[in-house]
Amino acid sequence: MTQACIHAGRKSRGVVLALLLFAASGCDSPDRGVSTGPAELSEPTATASATSLSGIPFGAFALPVSLYGSTFTGGHMNPSPPESLLSRLAAVRSAGGHVDLTFVGSPVYYTNADGTFNFGMWKTRVDRYATIDFSSYITDGTIIGHYLIDEPQCSSCWGGEPVSRDTLEAMAQYSKQYWPTLKTIVRAAPTWLAGYPAQYVYLDAAWAQYTYLQGDVNAYLADNVAAAKSKGLGLIVGLNLLKGGPNLTSLTASQVKTLGSVLLGSSYPCAFISWQYSADYFSRSDIKSALDFLSKKAKRHAASSCAPV
Repeated sequence: MTQACIHAGRKSRGVVLALLLFAASGCDSPDRGVSTGPAELSEPTATASATSLSGIPFGAFALPVSLYGSTFTGGHMNPSPPESLLSRLAAVRSAGGHVDLTFVGSPVYYTNADGTFNFGMWKTRVDRYATIDFSSYITDGTIIGHYLIDEPQCSSCWGGEPVSRDTLEAMAQYSKQYWPTLKTIVRAAPTWLAGYPAQYVYLDAAWAQYTYLQGDVNAYLADNVAAAKSKGLGLIVGLNLLKGGPNLTSLTASQVKTLGSVLLGSSYPCAFISWQYSADYFSRSDIKSALDFLSKKAKRHAASSCAPV
């Protein structure tokens, strides 16, 4: 799949390339999207030769680099410390994989004492990657995009004060000053992001991660695809594998296949990345079979841009 990061024609950015001046999670949500567990910090090794994968990236948060290959072609990565970024990307590329990257790590690094979001601290975390040249990985699509923040709409995750949509657009603009062709992604549903009164200029993609709490999966998908289209946003989809079932239970293999097939039934999503990798869960034979089933569907999915024109 080609994940070219080209924005011309969709948005008028007016971004000036210039050097910028120097400028553990607090949420009870069961699917907070930044992971820094041992699996994600394992040594980067590739298990498959580089190939041009068709369809859309398929994978999970905190997926060990060693698992990228024929089944898992995509994922979410927190490349901390910054010095590990290039070696991790090289391993993903060699396996033919694609990742979205978060540069800021756990919210503990960019929240105030009262748990509210601190934009200045967030910028400082991003700044650490400014001098690293990973442009080739943007160009060839190894990097899906820059994952700016997780669940900004979750007031309990941010000291009782959600991160505003205006702030999200400003965060995306900040990213574009460093990496103008790198897609910007927020893990928030398009139905919430649609509350922004104007079209997004710098924010490129939203995220719809299904759990049983969100009701009928078909209606959930239709509503979020429509909302993403209305705001000119790309869309990443996925499942909460570990706590997405009734009463926050892990999904059964049958649920993984059924729900995932619905999400992959739309031609609009540009990636399918789920929360999250667990060695015990992923090693179960029934879950392996279900994920392999969805991976094949993702490979047959029409290629889609995370920043549609």
